[in-house]
Amino acid sequence: MLISMKHTLKEAREKGYCVPALGIGNEHNLRACLSAAEEKRSPVILLVMYGNNPDIEYFGRIATDLARRAAVPVSVILDHGAKYEHAVSAIRAGFTDVMIDCSSLPYEENAAQVKEVVKAAHAVGVGVEAELGHVGSGSAGTEMNGEGAGDSVFTVPAEAVSFVEETQIDALAVSIGTAHGAYRGTPKLQFDLLRELREKVQVPLVLHGGSGTGDENLAKACRMGICKLNIAYDLYRGGIDHLLAHDVSGNGAYGLYRLLGQGIQEAAEHAVEICGSAGRA
Repeated sequence: MLISMKHTLKEAREKGYCVPALGIGNEHNLRACLSAAEEKRSPVILLVMYGNNPDIEYFGRIATDLARRAAVPVSVILDHGAKYEHAVSAIRAGFTDVMIDCSSLPYEENAAQVKEVVKAAHAVGVGVEAELGHVGSGSAGTEMNGEGAGDSVFTVPAEAVSFVEETQIDALAVSIGTAHGAYRGTPKLQFDLLRELREKVQVPLVLHGGSGTGDENLAKACRMGICKLNIAYDLYRGGIDHLLAHDVSGNGAYGLYRLLGQGIQEAAEHAVEICGSAGRA
């Protein structure tokens, strides 16, 4: 069932669980993630980065068609759209939601660009996620004052409240100490900050950079108010590790996509358990 994440995240916020958002880029890992969601009876959000697939509009037709056939609620979202044109391409592709990331810009510029995307998306029933604060990259390899990921900037609660009211977004990605990609160093999530954000911000909260942050940290964040948890690196790592654990010499090479899919599905099912969304569909 293809549905905007506006609906699934609203229910997750009300009932105290989180919806896994899983990175995809082709039909093989798309099917693996859908299989994981159906196996666990969990709603799921599929993340598509602009440029990860050579033709996002054609891939959107594949993704949304398979999502419609799924036995669980499925949303398809543009992940980290860098500009207005990326959001428009995703809307044309049939995505249910778009995430526009202007978090590296000053507050006023971030809000102004997000408002333009919201205006276009809401006109056709598409949900919008934006980011305030900045979730950095694990490749930065340092910790911010010993409290988080290298080039991250934590979300300020008062600014978050104003940002949501001003832009009218449907979900807010917050920065509390995670990092995109492989996390280097010791993850130190700011749970007191998350608690304050959950109390003050009136839309579902999103956590990017979930990979490598630790199951206990992520499960706690989900219980404390994160409604959408983005996982990509851990899925791909799961696929690669599963492939390398098997003999693919000779005709074993024919098992390439099957083995990668099995590893990705196992990692996706694990993400569902962390989120507490099993049995919610």
